[in-house]
Amino acid sequence: MLQCMPQFWGDILPNLISLTRKSGCQRLLSSLFPRMVSVRMLLLSVPLLLCGCLGTQGGNVLVFPGEYSHWLNMRVILEELVERNHSVTVLVSTASPSVDFSRPEKFGFKVYDVPHEKQDWQALNDGFIKWWMNESHSTSVLQLGQWIRDFMQKVNVLTVNMCKSMFNDKELLESLKLSKFDALLSDPMFPCSDLIADALDLPLIFSLRFSFGMVLERRCAQMPAPSSYVPSPELPYTDKMSFFERVHNFVTYTFFDIFMSVHLLTTMDTLYSEIKGSPTRFCEMMGKADIWLIRTYWDIEYPRPFLPNFKFVGGLHCKPAKPLSEAMEEFVQSSGDDGIVVFSLGSMVKNLTTERGNTVATALGQIPQKVLWRYSGEKPETLAPNTRLYEWIPQNDLLGNNLVISADLGSG
Repeated sequence: MLQCMPQFWGDILPNLISLTRKSGCQRLLSSLFPRMVSVRMLLLSVPLLLCGCLGTQGGNVLVFPGEYSHWLNMRVILEELVERNHSVTVLVSTASPSVDFSRPEKFGFKVYDVPHEKQDWQALNDGFIKWWMNESHSTSVLQLGQWIRDFMQKVNVLTVNMCKSMFNDKELLESLKLSKFDALLSDPMFPCSDLIADALDLPLIFSLRFSFGMVLERRCAQMPAPSSYVPSPELPYTDKMSFFERVHNFVTYTFFDIFMSVHLLTTMDTLYSEIKGSPTRFCEMMGKADIWLIRTYWDIEYPRPFLPNFKFVGGLHCKPAKPLSEAMEEFVQSSGDDGIVVFSLGSMVKNLTTERGNTVATALGQIPQKVLWRYSGEKPETLAPNTRLYEWIPQNDLLGNNLVISADLGSG
């Protein structure tokens, strides 16, 4: 049975960090767990081994965060690490659109300057969302290719600026070396953390749901993914595909391989070689990661090969539900036997055009359930009595309510 696992992170994550340390304990654990093992076995065995090998001292973890929903997922890990008496430091740029380093936190920050502003990332993201929701469906293949090319060029400019800023800041690098971190935790969708791990000689842990076409997993981590029975995550297929579905799957993998090579890997290869001072491939560095934490359940994956250092951690963000506010609880309870629907377009979509907002509001008004809609745009004219708008919703607490019958929470 699938369930949320707050205890999983409390017991396992600190030990996964310890497991990557280059010591006799690592060799012992590797010999005991040469293949994928069950969570139950890890729960029973790893803490016992670590008690004898590592004592009670907490670890010192450096974190290279992602943005938007990637940061929200990683933040949960950091909070659990701090609760388990580990020291956590987040390496963040002055232009991060998601990580508020001025806000008091249980973990610390190391901030470095970059030659662009937070607004540059936000404008890029807002432009992508606007185009994807309002224009992408009516563009030709040629226009689509041109738009994506221009978008990736802008992303690469900001990414290159970030990486060069880190490695040009000698005081920052010296400070990181003196901090004597035990491991680096990162999201592989945001490059250069592997270079930092290499420069500091640290074990590297990635946290990921999946990359586009699983290019990073397949080409960098060398994860097997036969297109005959392993569907690309962008496609609605299972491991039982027809001939034409297998062809479609193969073409999809090939498209993403070419797309990522042209628009990301080539640029990153040049950047990595410049920073390292010798020919260096992006995938070569990323492939050195010790552990890949995959944010889903093994139970709902189709049968397929996985590498021993791929660990499934679905439900890491789940926590016991807290009581709702009085006004929200009253609205939820007023749904009666029909129940409620929680509707959100994710952390990156803040509002819709007036026309689309009215269309969505009309559709939601036709169902018998009460709807809690996370939406910060102008109030739709067609908003029905069964729907209430909220700029923010306590998503975890709502999903823990037994009156919830459906939830659409975007892709994050």
